[in-house]
Amino acid sequence: MFLQKLKEITTFIFDVDGVLTDGTVQVTDNGQSLRTFNIKDGYAMQLAVKRGYHICIISGGDGIAMGKRFFNLGITDVFLGAGDKVAIFNQYLQDKNIIAEEVLYMGDDIPDLKVMKLVGLPTCPADAVEEIKAISKFISPYKGGKTAVRDIIEKVMRVQGRWHDENPKASDSGV
Repeated sequence: MFLQKLKEITTFIFDVDGVLTDGTVQVTDNGQSLRTFNIKDGYAMQLAVKRGYHICIISGGDGIAMGKRFFNLGITDVFLGAGDKVAIFNQYLQDKNIIAEEVLYMGDDIPDLKVMKLVGLPTCPADAVEEIKAISKFISPYKGGKTAVRDIIEKVMRVQGRWHDENPKASDSGV
């Protein structure tokens, strides 16, 4: 059942804080928020974009640096400062003509719960809250910000025979 679901995925949607980061936010004296992203997650995301997968970011967090990070990876469907993730999700599916059964969503906390119940494959990092783990069909053995995103993208792409990149570039991680 799980492997069959992986074969059907065309779209990845990720939360940011606690999924693409470890959930830690550092705040500078001038109020700027700083997050740390894992380069291996970045490599997997840009490869998925190159292979034609839809990648969407829906996060309650916001910041110019976050937007630049995703832009550098080739991800253009980025919704930061999201209040209503379900409304954004529904509009995204409609705009891109995507069906929910083909969507993998990785979230880690209560704001992700409602949208995760709508997708074909709800997933989470190892350190997600219990409510999210309870509805997830896959719990990565990796924590948020520690390659949980790479783990699930690689699994999907390997099952679909689309993982290996014959000509990787050092810049492919979006640095």
